[in-house]
Amino acid sequence: MKNKFVLELADVKKIAAAAEAEALKNNWPVTISIVDDGGHLLWLQRLDGAAPISSHIAPAKARSAAVGRKDTKAFEDMINNGRTAFLSAPFVDGLLEGGVQILKDGQCLGAVGVSGVKASEDAQVAAAGIAALGL
Repeated sequence: MKNKFVLELADVKKIAAAAEAEALKNNWPVTISIVDDGGHLLWLQRLDGAAPISSHIAPAKARSAAVGRKDTKAFEDMINNGRTAFLSAPFVDGLLEGGVQILKDGQCLGAVGVSGVKASEDAQVAAAGIAALGL
């Protein structure tokens, strides 16, 4: 039987605080979502000024990265490069950059999804959050 790493509430709070700090530092009104490795919501935080739709997009990005085991930029690039059939894949609906896996020793622990600014900036906020874990 294998051992499995899991996110604990303290980890989630650390990710959320660092992601929020990155967003606030840059004046980016975003929604931050954190999910476990099965795509189940652990955290949702909509910063002041974030568009209401971002509270739906951020969790979709996080879920897609976690269950798809790829950062969502890979999915977006795949589709933009002509693999439009992937749009029919089940359980992945946040196929825009901004969903980033949380990895430890090659194992996916979950993902962070951010929505509200440019796609690369969403990903930057997510990565800043994950970096706070020091994995």
